[in-house]
Amino acid sequence: MGRIMQAALFAVGCAALGGCETMKDTADSVGSAVSSGWDWVTGSGGAAAVADVKPTQGNTAAGKVEFRQAGSVVRVKVDLTGLPPNSEHGFHVHERGDCSAPDGMSAGGHFNPDGASHGTFDHPPHHAGDLPNLKADDKGEVHTSFEVPYLSVGSGGSDVAGRSVVLHRDVDDYKSQPAGNSGPRIACGVIVEK
Repeated sequence: MGRIMQAALFAVGCAALGGCETMKDTADSVGSAVSSGWDWVTGSGGAAAVADVKPTQGNTAAGKVEFRQAGSVVRVKVDLTGLPPNSEHGFHVHERGDCSAPDGMSAGGHFNPDGASHGTFDHPPHHAGDLPNLKADDKGEVHTSFEVPYLSVGSGGSDVAGRSVVLHRDVDDYKSQPAGNSGPRIACGVIVEK
């Protein structure tokens, strides 16, 4: 099937389902359409990076986070397990690609090349590493995808490759400085360009 036909079918599907928004849970039909559509939307030209997320000492959260450049945005796909059911967690890109410390502190602070204050990911100013909170389902799993326009993969000052993703125990309040009062780091993964 040609790319134009695929794009048309994707647009019709989004319209029929009430529109495709920027942030969707891949468990629902729109999010699944967005997620499965990444390959043909970005083609083989978009740079990609992945983080294998592992629990910090005494925790159980683990999984995978993928970053893919798609024009001027980066698409982020998150698949995590081992969380308390129906819990919500702060989630950020941190400055160093180092998850060797038992508590994840070796990853450093939030990735913040512009020296901005911590804030809400969708209302600048905020750290480049500020991402949406993640909400686990009733099985303690997170399967979601979203887009961010302020990161990049493979080039530029906002490149995520060589940094880390960190999942925190508590929800990010998006206002407390310097990191949203999101508590200890319960999982960490180094972001490696594919």
